[in-house]
Amino acid sequence: MKKTLLVVTSLCFSLNFYAQDKKLAEDCFKKADYKCAEEQYSKLAEKEQIQKFQSEYYNNLGTAQRRLGKAALAFKSYESALKANPMSAPVYVNLASLHNQKGNKVKALEYIEKGLQIEPENIDLYLMRSKIYDSQGKKDLAIKDLNQILGFAPDNIFAKTGLANLKKNNGDLEGALKDYHKLIAEKPESLLYNGRADVYFKMKKYKESLVDVNKAISIDPKFAQSYVTKALVLFDTAKPKEACENLDKAVIMGYEKAVLADYYAKCAKK
Repeated sequence: MKKTLLVVTSLCFSLNFYAQDKKLAEDCFKKADYKCAEEQYSKLAEKEQIQKFQSEYYNNLGTAQRRLGKAALAFKSYESALKANPMSAPVYVNLASLHNQKGNKVKALEYIEKGLQIEPENIDLYLMRSKIYDSQGKKDLAIKDLNQILGFAPDNIFAKTGLANLKKNNGDLEGALKDYHKLIAEKPESLLYNGRADVYFKMKKYKESLVDVNKAISIDPKFAQSYVTKALVLFDTAKPKEACENLDKAVIMGYEKAVLADYYAKCAKK
């Protein structure tokens, strides 16, 4: 009886210890302290014996490393996550995203296809593939993927904005603007105000763009993309110092600095 009690007590202590470590890692991530998150998720992944959880920790570790600009290490972490759990759709999303970011669209599309075989209604995978198709000039396939999302998730805001953005990317700025007017009237969210701000930016209507992007930030101050959009407007209106400050805010909110390298090149060296 005493031996059984000792085992149960030991197990409870161990579970509590893991729970505390996991919470610490999650808190680090929420605070955008990615160095701390990297350290904590690395420890969790090494200690974890259950493959499903180990995969989750490696996946989060890879994302923390991406935010720190450690792409090579992120690749290794994501691959470890996939090895631990080959049926994890979020890992395929991250591997596809990182390959796409590094310019390997062929590999990205391969991971997207494998991910969709596991989870046929994964919105992130369809959204990513739509963007890749659009960048390759395959507009019809890009639209097909977005409509595929709306087939099983008719209210998905990302698919709806994706369709508006396809118009924007293909030069139909007036069409995109009309879509955003309609979407904002239905559901005034930060994502939509930021999207319309980007359309105004491309139309060189900087005053309107700043009004919308500031509205997006007021709704959700943690929406990183809004700070990037604002930075672009400020660069174009000869306010580089303020623009660079907004780039910094975007990074603090989780935007990968490596993706903003071309914009940061415009910032004065301190």
